[in-house]
Amino acid sequence: MEFTTELEATGGTTTGFVVPDEVVEGLGGGRRPKVAATVAGHTWRTSIASMGGRFLLGASAAVREAAGIAAGETHTVTVVLDDAPRTVEVPDDLAAALAAEPAAASAWAALTYSAQRRHAEAVLAAKKPETRARRVESVVAALRA
Repeated sequence: MEFTTELEATGGTTTGFVVPDEVVEGLGGGRRPKVAATVAGHTWRTSIASMGGRFLLGASAAVREAAGIAAGETHTVTVVLDDAPRTVEVPDDLAAALAAEPAAASAWAALTYSAQRRHAEAVLAAKKPETRARRVESVVAALRA
């Protein structure tokens, strides 16, 4: 399904596209459908959220950079229901740390896709090896708790 709308600044550094009700209904995925969204040739996997009485499709800073878009601009957005399994590729060092701690590994398995992705991306974003090691330990410690 396709619609055209403005990318709104929604507070702080967050932005989102308002998704018309009929688009959400037409997708047939409920009130928080998982979708593949495409804007300006860039596609990402996300969910449409109900916030403040309207549906929003968030566009993170990484998405905005990859698509070359900014708040205040109007874009054509294409969304399709995304029913493919959502799995996170766990960085090798984090996977090894989880394998060494069965309780943390069990807690990891119980996390939502979004929470797993957030932790994996934090590890991958570290520029220095010591920062990356600290982030791996931080994830494992949080899961252990």
